[in-house]
Amino acid sequence: MKTTFDRTTEDSGNVVSLDHVNLCIGDQQLAILFYIQGLGFTRDPYLTVGLENMWLNAGRQQIHTPTRPGAPQVVRGRIGLVVPDLGELQQRLGDIAPRLVGTEFSTKEHGDHLDVTCPWGNLFLCHEPMESFAATFGLPYVEFTVPRGTAAGIARFYEEVMGAVTEMKMVRKNDATVVRMGTDQTLIFREALEEPRDYDGHHLAIYIGDFSGPHQQLDERGLITEESNQHQYRFKDIVDLNSGAVLFELEHEVRSLRHPMYGRALVNRDPSVTTRNYTRNAEFLNIG
Repeated sequence: MKTTFDRTTEDSGNVVSLDHVNLCIGDQQLAILFYIQGLGFTRDPYLTVGLENMWLNAGRQQIHTPTRPGAPQVVRGRIGLVVPDLGELQQRLGDIAPRLVGTEFSTKEHGDHLDVTCPWGNLFLCHEPMESFAATFGLPYVEFTVPRGTAAGIARFYEEVMGAVTEMKMVRKNDATVVRMGTDQTLIFREALEEPRDYDGHHLAIYIGDFSGPHQQLDERGLITEESNQHQYRFKDIVDLNSGAVLFELEHEVRSLRHPMYGRALVNRDPSVTTRNYTRNAEFLNIG
């Protein structure tokens, strides 16, 4: 008997990876305390090493935290984070909690994951490594709350304009579009009863294989917001392809595979290593 396979499950689409999420904040010291000492991220030692911004490594992805006066930026949804050990994460967060009193910081245990709200209100769902997450540390997904009735149109936009592979499914009893970002990351656009908050300008960066095709379609619709350089452009509006109506606002920093930062190796320290338990060459984290 001939063996058959569903080959479509191996398709990853034109979007190769989610590179980073950018969230403007007002206090870099709080960011060091929360992201580095608490979550276990590592500050990029080579780029943006001043006081005005931090690039924070989480496996093969980053979170960028530029300093900006005024209200901080908050994702309208939640950010998935896989960590090597939830117990160690809880211990680190407990250690820093007294110094985060008066901020939005909080934690809530849910058995298989930990909800962590950052000092500015961003919600992280922290998971331990599992089969559905290829890495032991990183950002496997970002979930956005979108208005009712927009998920199907968002799926069509990503499929026809960006060349992505999408799937419509139920996420916590609500219709959602799941967009593949390469082989092991996703963007989730989940419909909800409540209207999402006003968009505050946070953005994410993605790498795509067919760089010019989406650019042409976006440009024809007047959606390009920045012609950054030869290797990068930006757009913000996800639109209904029939009417042109804006379904959701989310700035995308779109990069080609010729971008000089594509595939750049990121330094990840092991946050469980201290001066007391250190052994030679133990400081680097195995990110899977």
